[in-house]
Amino acid sequence: MSEQYSTFYVGDLFFGIEVVKVQEVLRYQEMTGVPLAPEGVRGLINLRGQIVTALDMRHRLGLTPRPPEVTPMNLVMQSDEGAVSLLVDEIGDVLEVDSDCYERVPDTLPAAQREMIAGVCKLDGKLLLVLNTERAMQMQ
Repeated sequence: MSEQYSTFYVGDLFFGIEVVKVQEVLRYQEMTGVPLAPEGVRGLINLRGQIVTALDMRHRLGLTPRPPEVTPMNLVMQSDEGAVSLLVDEIGDVLEVDSDCYERVPDTLPAAQREMIAGVCKLDGKLLLVLNTERAMQMQ
């Protein structure tokens, strides 16, 4: 049996989200700031009349801020509270991964990253980090 993952990069980390959880992928959208919002909330975007909260995955993963010359991409997912956009550095491909390759999260990853990852899959020359989408979408 296999799973399909929509892949993306945050820094040099290679992530995957189950394709069925992804609503759409968009180029950078203008954002409206939210006063007093938690630090990881970068703003709100208007997606065809729907207001979507944009969360910075670099902040959520405890990575250095995105360089100013790098424009993030929006990976929009549905949550119980509505759509949420994850700001990521680069969008990858859709990969079909054998579910037998799934392993638990390595203890060597920093805690901020480990709590965002549901598991890992070893691919040829890469480690696919399967994002825990519920944890990633929490707006703390």
